[in-house]
Amino acid sequence: MLAILPRILAILYIAFISIFALDVFEEGYGFWGTMLALFMHLIPSFLLIACLVFAWKRPKIGGAVFMVMGVVFTLFFRTYQMLGSFLMISLPLLIIGTLFIIAGMYRVK
Repeated sequence: MLAILPRILAILYIAFISIFALDVFEEGYGFWGTMLALFMHLIPSFLLIACLVFAWKRPKIGGAVFMVMGVVFTLFFRTYQMLGSFLMISLPLLIIGTLFIIAGMYRVK
């Protein structure tokens, strides 16, 4: 159970972050403009998917990567300015990273 919890949380978090990209459909860019804007808005989700794939096999290192992503999200998206933003955007990454590291420590060889 300990090994699956960070994976489930990471998938749910990536889905949550991806929802924010849907606002591009209201902008009226046209088809290709909307596709480009959607791709650009989904870049953080793609990065997190890559982190999850890496952490799936190497939980300790992947957990550290998730924690670094939490710091990067804090600085890049300036979530340190508002507590609510920090709790929704940055803190889950730090928690997921910590859970991956703990799961890696208790991993059966």
